[in-house]
Amino acid sequence: MTFWETIQDWMSKTGMNALEFLAKILLAVIVYFIVSKIIGKVCDNLRKNLNKFHVEPSATSFVISLVRYSILIFTVITIIIKLNLVKESSITALLASAGVAVSLALQGGLSNLAGGGLILFLKPFKVNDYIISPSENVEGTVYKIEMYYTTIVTIDNQVIKVPNSNLTNHIITNVSSMDRRKLEIKIGIAYESDFLKAKRVLSELVDEEPRFFKNDRDFFVDELGGSSVVVGFRAWTKNAEYVRLRWDMLEKIKIRMDEEEIRVADNELDVHLRE
Repeated sequence: MTFWETIQDWMSKTGMNALEFLAKILLAVIVYFIVSKIIGKVCDNLRKNLNKFHVEPSATSFVISLVRYSILIFTVITIIIKLNLVKESSITALLASAGVAVSLALQGGLSNLAGGGLILFLKPFKVNDYIISPSENVEGTVYKIEMYYTTIVTIDNQVIKVPNSNLTNHIITNVSSMDRRKLEIKIGIAYESDFLKAKRVLSELVDEEPRFFKNDRDFFVDELGGSSVVVGFRAWTKNAEYVRLRWDMLEKIKIRMDEEEIRVADNELDVHLRE
């Protein structure tokens, strides 16, 4: 039996002729088109109202997506029932069986949906935060939080979509959650060099750097290692300047250590020969 013969057989059983069937299909398309336009207007107004009340962009995007898809699904089902394209009992049975099948097939999707809700409610991070996800080996700036995925833009401008359940079920480091961040740098100094002089050099470099806050600084000997004395410092800076400041300090430390003839230790192995 061909496809058209199948359609004709179905129409004869439902009591419809071809013209009535085409009219109903055309009416369904028109209604869907009109409703989709109305949904667009509703979502635009909803977005403006949420922005007016200073709702976070991530929550706004999530709510609008949920409203849009919920109304569209409801509209499609209503069109099918009202135009009598399929009997209501058949729709009910189909939805019941499809619900079970979809719930089994989309367990990951449902967990992602629940994860999106948890992210928006508990707020472990928000849009424009810089996060690190060791389980996914991903770090970058949160660009968008949607129903199923969180979009992250890496420092080299790659766009990565991470399932929400992966973020809620694993450890996440939110680098941007605090305004200040403590920079710690440790340097191994050779035993024959003056480690006290090395500490003074670190202190001078920190004092000369205006990006460090003036209070709560520590200069210390961290370890007496096998081939070096490990000295270092800790000082507070603005979160936004942390990475650039760390790079600059490492460069300045190397230059000053060379000028002061303080040897930075490398791995050494002493071999003693016995007769």
